[in-house]
Amino acid sequence: MSLTIDRDRLLSEIDELASFSDAEAPAVTRIVFTPTDLKARAWVKGRCENAGLTVRQDAIGNTFARWNGSDPAAPVVGTGSHIDAIPNAGKFDGVVGVMGGLEAIRGLQQSGFRPRHSIELVIFTSEEPTRFGIGCLGSRLLSGSLSPEAARKLTENDGVTLDEVRRAAGFGSDLERVKLPGGYYEAFIELHIEQGPLLERQETPLGIVTKIAAPASLRILIEGSGGHAGGVLMPDRRDALCAAAELILAIESAARTSGALDTVATVGICEVFPGAVNSIPSRVRLSVDVRDTDLQRRDIVMRAIETTCDLISAKRQVSVHGELLNADAPADCAPAVVEALSQSCRKHELNSIPMVSRAYHDSLFIARIAPVAMLFIPCRNGYSHRPDEYAAPEDIVRGTLVLAETLAVLSS
Repeated sequence: MSLTIDRDRLLSEIDELASFSDAEAPAVTRIVFTPTDLKARAWVKGRCENAGLTVRQDAIGNTFARWNGSDPAAPVVGTGSHIDAIPNAGKFDGVVGVMGGLEAIRGLQQSGFRPRHSIELVIFTSEEPTRFGIGCLGSRLLSGSLSPEAARKLTENDGVTLDEVRRAAGFGSDLERVKLPGGYYEAFIELHIEQGPLLERQETPLGIVTKIAAPASLRILIEGSGGHAGGVLMPDRRDALCAAAELILAIESAARTSGALDTVATVGICEVFPGAVNSIPSRVRLSVDVRDTDLQRRDIVMRAIETTCDLISAKRQVSVHGELLNADAPADCAPAVVEALSQSCRKHELNSIPMVSRAYHDSLFIARIAPVAMLFIPCRNGYSHRPDEYAAPEDIVRGTLVLAETLAVLSS
């Protein structure tokens, strides 16, 4: 098998997909189920059909593009990622795994390879939590990690439900049919930019992920008492934003003092009401993200945050209410899939290192139902979720080549 990757086609398609955006280039904004997202989905679907793949979509919008193998009863070998992008993002996050996955299949087709197991490219719906406050909607439903009942209760900030939004986007079938049957996958591999600086710093072209960190997300509502900035004396104040500031620093401290570098905590959203310079903030809503590769250590941080909320509430005489959105367990990658990736790297004389994924991905949830591994390529300065996110062409091509080689091994 003479396996080659069409570099120019792959890079051109990544650039073209970036043009489907609600932000001015080089930024990419592509929020799930918006008209821009639906146009991008249709474009990717067309590329898959042009490659001779059989395409289907489920009730949440997950898209499956299958190259049928010689044994239709055999479990599927899967690859893929997502194409939705948070506001003011870059063009490589998720997209490298989707367009690289498609190019890997086309490279195998052109080499004359014929799979026994069908190879399937998956474009997951809403890996980013931008619209409904919870990430990996598509893979959560596919794996049964999120029930249809819970999904139907999800809303946007304005109260519009996920069901209303997906149906308006043309995905009106029954959510109960999204979950995949047991044994559907033989293996699943996700190609992705690292979103961190380690590969670049170590001058290593590829990272093979052995463990994926566990995310937990919560919203915290702090309610104090408003008033005129000049009229309320300092001893009489119940300033919700001052309480929030104290809590934010305590959350940072809880992560910093966990005893492990793998513990991270972020307050990514701070909404202040009424938001006037001469008015004491009466209400603040925080969105908090806590992650770790160790579930017990992550949960210790979560309990520390809960205790701090109680202490600040009593100290500052404000109401503090936390709502847990999700608390997922970490995932170990499957040794057999990790070894298949390692063998493919060695075959093509490419150096690789074992890695931990501190960002979470759809593979975290597919790992609940299938043997999974991830393949990382470097990104410049570790930058991601910003317009200057960048992966070098040679790194994208190398990752796609190793992905193709591994898909061939696993589907034989």
